[in-house]
Amino acid sequence: MVLLNSALLNPNPGLVIWQLIVFGILVFILRKFAWTPIINGLKEREGEIEGALKMAEETRAEMAKLKADNDKLVAEARRERDEIVKEAKEAANRLIAEAKADAQTQSAKILEDARATIAHEKEVMIASVKQDVANLSIEIAEKILRKELSDKAAQQSYVSALVADAKLN
Repeated sequence: MVLLNSALLNPNPGLVIWQLIVFGILVFILRKFAWTPIINGLKEREGEIEGALKMAEETRAEMAKLKADNDKLVAEARRERDEIVKEAKEAANRLIAEAKADAQTQSAKILEDARATIAHEKEVMIASVKQDVANLSIEIAEKILRKELSDKAAQQSYVSALVADAKLN
């Protein structure tokens, strides 16, 4: 170990020069063939990452715009739906009101027709009853007159009374 320590502490000047020359050649070769492509590759990768970030930002902005448009369309669809429901309710209420009015009109007409029919039938019945009463009265009077006026003298006195009564009117 002593030899190892002494070589490290006292380097040979020729060795140091050759190490510097080899190191310089290595740096030159690396610079010429490795660092330039590595740096170009890093710059290219940086550009790709920057482009991807820019595209992600544009996509995010586009998505926000699409979401806003979608929200707008949803709000408009809801408004249209509410308007359609409102119109349907109004139409239903209008139809119900029209049906009620028609039903009331028809029921009033039916009642009026029924009253007219009843009044007509009442008049017909009254006329029929009057006719029946008149016929019955005539039959009764005829029977009474036949019975009372069975003799000629009674008939003469009755006719005289009728003539006297007709002159007074």
